[in-house]
Amino acid sequence: MFYSSPRHRRARSVRLKVGFILARSFTLTAFAMFIDTLRLASDKSDRSGRINADWEVLSNTRHLVTSSCGVQVSPTSLFLDPMEFDYIVVVGGRLTDDQAVDNETLRYLRDAAFKGARLIGICTGTFILAEAGLMETHETCVSWLHHVDFRERFPDLQVRADRIYNLDATRGSCAGGSSTADLAAELVRRHIGNAAERNALEVLQIDKVRNAEWVQPRRPLTIETHDPRLRAAMILMEQNIENTLSVSRLAAASGISRRQLERLFFKEVNSSPAFVYRRVRLERAKQLLRKSDTPLIEVAIGSGFENASHFARVFRRAYGQSPSAWRRSELTSPSVERGALQNTYSLGADAVE
Repeated sequence: MFYSSPRHRRARSVRLKVGFILARSFTLTAFAMFIDTLRLASDKSDRSGRINADWEVLSNTRHLVTSSCGVQVSPTSLFLDPMEFDYIVVVGGRLTDDQAVDNETLRYLRDAAFKGARLIGICTGTFILAEAGLMETHETCVSWLHHVDFRERFPDLQVRADRIYNLDATRGSCAGGSSTADLAAELVRRHIGNAAERNALEVLQIDKVRNAEWVQPRRPLTIETHDPRLRAAMILMEQNIENTLSVSRLAAASGISRRQLERLFFKEVNSSPAFVYRRVRLERAKQLLRKSDTPLIEVAIGSGFENASHFARVFRRAYGQSPSAWRRSELTSPSVERGALQNTYSLGADAVE
């Protein structure tokens, strides 16, 4: 693949160089947070000199790229040899039916991966890397907002939406938004140093950087809790309904033992994790039942039950009527259902089947 000649050679003092690829309708916040973290880490105070860090916005054309909010950004360079950069960062945006990047850009990313370049997907930039076939052996971190879309498009790939970013030896992925600054700060710390990271965060008015283990700031269902371990477990429950996880796997993914997770659930919601998980699945079943043309067997499988008869028994125990009768009546309003769901979490272990 032919690459443009660089306008200037990489300075000896530059410790971190990043190439950005912007998708159509890319998220301006994610791009700005990342590049400003680099800018402020590259020089002292707010002088913006490219001393310790450098960057380029790469494209196969000189056309302006329009962000999701309408602001346009001009590429600073045609495609350069990917090995000129420490990282190639793909910034995604809105998920639409249109191709986010053109075929030449996908070829560039595949060539970069073949040469051993480190690639990072930001926001839905992870979808672009996955579309290029570059995430097969890597765990992908996406926003909880896009988790279902990712699993539907790439069912064979590992994906999680309970953490803010993931970074391994050759791939990175980030949920986007403010967590982009956290990922950029980790790269700054690795390549430039703690003082540069501290300078960038202070100027950005960020009190404390979050690491890759930080749980995405989303309140699952209607549970009010500040414990990140419980929130992580709840988010995993919501995202693994059809293919349910064991309580042990939920605990391991949350960074604690099974016994610790069970104690935490009883302390916070006075119920076992297995009971809460079952209620989460039953609420998904209600959503599916509202679609009058969905067969009961599909409702059962879609909510994590092995067959329709087992699902019907559990549903009747929980709500006092069969799924078919509930579907016909639909007497419960959405607001009442949310209240009922909240009340189930206050039940003790005796309420489990």
